[in-house]
Amino acid sequence: MTALRTIAVGFDGSPDADTAARWAFELAVQVDAEVILVHAVGLIEHTKRQSVVAVLEDSVRTLIDEGGIEPPRVRLHVADGDACSVLLRATDAPINADLLVVGSRGQGAHAGMLLGSTSLELAEHSTIPLVIVPATRDPE
Repeated sequence: MTALRTIAVGFDGSPDADTAARWAFELAVQVDAEVILVHAVGLIEHTKRQSVVAVLEDSVRTLIDEGGIEPPRVRLHVADGDACSVLLRATDAPINADLLVVGSRGQGAHAGMLLGSTSLELAEHSTIPLVIVPATRDPE
């Protein structure tokens, strides 16, 4: 197995995406890898792209501050398309990801579903290792 150099994380600002990013940060520190937080801009979101990117950048800064990873090792990549296609393209240049990481569900989560549609589709089509990080449980 080749060394992990680049970890691409599906990032939509949801709690599950935050959990996946934190997991990827921990791994990246252990294996000295770079983390690219990948956000897909769909047709509806395209009109609000600048404001969405600003909100995501704030979230990324907060996660980096909490995550114990050096800021130069993390960057946000925003691309047009559906989440699955954008993440699958992350295996090619310019990202060249060695590992994909996603939360179990994103912003489109439906109550009662264990995995979201993007996670399932990536599991079927990814040509590189994929980690689906389970949602954090709320203490009761």
